[in-house]
Amino acid sequence: MSKIIIRDMTEEDIDEVLDIEKKSFKTPWSRDAFIKEVNQNKLAKLIVASIEGKVVGYGGIWLIVDEGHITNIAVHPNFRGLGIGNLLVEGLIKICRERGINRMTLEVRKSNKIAQSLYKKFGFKECGIRPGYYSDTKEDAIIMWKEM
Repeated sequence: MSKIIIRDMTEEDIDEVLDIEKKSFKTPWSRDAFIKEVNQNKLAKLIVASIEGKVVGYGGIWLIVDEGHITNIAVHPNFRGLGIGNLLVEGLIKICRERGINRMTLEVRKSNKIAQSLYKKFGFKECGIRPGYYSDTKEDAIIMWKEM
């Protein structure tokens, strides 16, 4: 397989990111949401994983004071199981370390055992539940934290 490159997301990546978003989530983010995250949100940092110039995954994080809040991570269904999710989580952790962020958090669907397993591999621990957090299904979210 070709080399997987992790780099900053640009506005030019948004069409491919939206395709992955729609294939990965019941309630996908809009084009406008991604444009605002990339161009306007000073707290947001978004990265993509690409293979031969094709975006195959992405991740986002908000850097708020001394905490990093992972907003989303997704890998194109045709490229899952290749370690791309690992590389994206590593990329977000690296961003936090470079900026002196000492804690990271995220919410994950209670039913998403694959994502939970990925996060646990990187030292995230379950610390609570947000009941009915996901508006589309009223599913609970598991809150996970990682101390750096």
